[in-house]
Amino acid sequence: MSLPPLLAALRPHQWIKNIFVGAAFLFALPEMGRDPMALVDELQRVLLAVAAFCLAASSIYVLNDVMDREQDRKHPEKCRRPIASGALSVPAALGLGVVCLGAALLLASRAGTAEGSVLVVVVAYAVMNTAYSLRLKHIVLVDVFCIALGFLLRVLAGAFAVGRPISPWLVICTFFLALFLALCKRHAELELLGDDSGSHRRNLREYSLGFLDQATAILAACSVLSYSMYTVDDRTLEKLGTTDLIYTVPFVVFGIFRYLLLVQTRGGGGSPSRVLLGGDVTFVANALAWLGTVVWLLVLRPA
Repeated sequence: MSLPPLLAALRPHQWIKNIFVGAAFLFALPEMGRDPMALVDELQRVLLAVAAFCLAASSIYVLNDVMDREQDRKHPEKCRRPIASGALSVPAALGLGVVCLGAALLLASRAGTAEGSVLVVVVAYAVMNTAYSLRLKHIVLVDVFCIALGFLLRVLAGAFAVGRPISPWLVICTFFLALFLALCKRHAELELLGDDSGSHRRNLREYSLGFLDQATAILAACSVLSYSMYTVDDRTLEKLGTTDLIYTVPFVVFGIFRYLLLVQTRGGGGSPSRVLLGGDVTFVANALAWLGTVVWLLVLRPA
């Protein structure tokens, strides 16, 4: 069932990316103890931060679609977007974007703690992605690094909302994983568009499938290694009281390998959000198994 143009322009299926905001909350659960009031208070701030990033991201999506509407009309899939198809006018889209950004800043202002300001992080995210929409997305490699930094800002906002610092290993892992996903998306775009890729976005002609295969393989290894180092780090033992998270590493390895398989042999990777929302049942089942194992090890397992 198709969404109304105003809602479709916000790309709500992309909001699942903001689960990265909750990373700090998930891995801080053992520190919160069994105090339900502390848990509820921190959960409320994290949810405000998640909502702020959802709305801020939607405002950027709207701006990006306005800027790219002519190129999107030549794309076999993006031509169906509300602005490119003409279902939503440019003035209405820009007004929607302004409302979303204003609401995002309001929510973010209520999510910060003494650890840091979520509002500052959301503003930095909006500024960087506005620059991305206007210019940076046309510069090879800079485009994917901007995407990766966007995920780092999500994790940082979550840490500020929880009020606790996050492990450097998790920060590094997030960066590698986000860069991996961004390059996988470029791989999918090249395969889909073929010789017409340069007409859709100038910098796509500077990528090659061979380079992207090598880069994603390196980043897959870096993601697994950095996550593994987090699970056995002394600071993890000190904060969580256990290094049993090492038993979740196989889920991470399987998930990355499954995603690489989808990208390189099945034409997937164009939308990580759609994969996680049920585009591949095996991938989703593995992600849920990882989450269930983490919750069991950190929260539910008897002391």
